[in-house]
Amino acid sequence: MFRGLFDSFYSAIHSRCTVIDTNRSWSAQLPRRAALFPDARVIARVRHVPWVLDSIERLIRKNVLETSKIFDFEAGGTTLSRIGRLASPNGMVGLAWNALNQAFYRIESDRMMLLRYETLTRDPATSRAALYKLLKLTPFDHDLDSVIFVAVEFDSRPGTPTLHTVGREVRAVERQTVLPPDLWQRFENNSFWQNPALNLRGVTIV
Repeated sequence: MFRGLFDSFYSAIHSRCTVIDTNRSWSAQLPRRAALFPDARVIARVRHVPWVLDSIERLIRKNVLETSKIFDFEAGGTTLSRIGRLASPNGMVGLAWNALNQAFYRIESDRMMLLRYETLTRDPATSRAALYKLLKLTPFDHDLDSVIFVAVEFDSRPGTPTLHTVGREVRAVERQTVLPPDLWQRFENNSFWQNPALNLRGVTIV
């Protein structure tokens, strides 16, 4: 049944193309995915957790006249309450973090690669080479000065404009966090992939 759902959904293209499906839940499905599609791979783009929370808080502050589905369209709230909800086990960040943490230590983690946001923005050539090698695809050049993506209608439905907007140029942007120091410190050690001693199964980290 699971295989049939996939085949039906991608029936027009999957027999002749590489399918790339973006969903934060895939890392929670490693055993099922490995059983159904042993050649499939999971690419998890990771970023230092406090910066993830910082980016979302910055976006909410940018759209002060909107109520966001991220927080059940509730008005008001504080930085502390918003970060708490994001990082909760069922929150937007907490759920993804828990799934990734679980996958990182599973036997099927040999089918997974973690691509660090820092590598992607500071050394896109290395990132690109690693991705093509993992996916066994023929590399081609990319215009890294014209990477544009907008989803105006999609982002308007959850009341979070520019949530999925991608800027024009691939580059690292240095900035000061908007999080209070105590909140930053609370999540400082959550980026487990940054500690080589914790990589017990030798997961590829770029």
